[in-house]
Amino acid sequence: MWPFSKKVSLAQSGLLQGLTDCHSHLLPGVDDGVQTLAESLDILSLMERQGIRKLWLTPHIMEDYPNRPADLRVKFAELKAAYQGPIELQLAAEHMLDHLFEERLAADDVLSLEEGKRFLLVETSYFNPPMDLENMLQRIQSKGYYPLLAHPERYGYMDKKYYRQLWSMDIDFQLNLPSLMGGYGKEVQQKAQWLLNNGWYALCGSD
Repeated sequence: MWPFSKKVSLAQSGLLQGLTDCHSHLLPGVDDGVQTLAESLDILSLMERQGIRKLWLTPHIMEDYPNRPADLRVKFAELKAAYQGPIELQLAAEHMLDHLFEERLAADDVLSLEEGKRFLLVETSYFNPPMDLENMLQRIQSKGYYPLLAHPERYGYMDKKYYRQLWSMDIDFQLNLPSLMGGYGKEVQQKAQWLLNNGWYALCGSD
């Protein structure tokens, strides 16, 4: 269960003290997340009060947002220059497993998340997997990356059997913290709790 009530704020709970947040969309103006630098700085200030120690910025790279790593690095440098707070900022990306990803992976034009392992944060549609999901994940591994599946609890097509299959393939999972609070509904919350109880989450993030 979530270890504090609605009457206790995140900052008061101390739950996020020293946390590394491995999934966020705070790089301004590059996807469907934060749009302005001022908004990014405001949210970073809030994260400071919550005790976040390190934040990975993971903008979308997908056919709808075909961001180039080189362009994202420029935007990231601008944010780092503007932010003067204590949170350590790092850049990676959330890669949609689509045709664009296949092209970028072949060219090694991706942004990895270096947090104990050389992770590559990936996602799929919430409703249907790619036709060759397992093969795509194996191709990522063949390139020397560890596939880190973003918010597996949110995929409607995944169940316990599916999670076990991916786990047997050495696929790592990333928890969305709002899932444990019921932020995406009861079913997602139950899946997240089951995965957490099994110890199958490698990293977590606010998304």
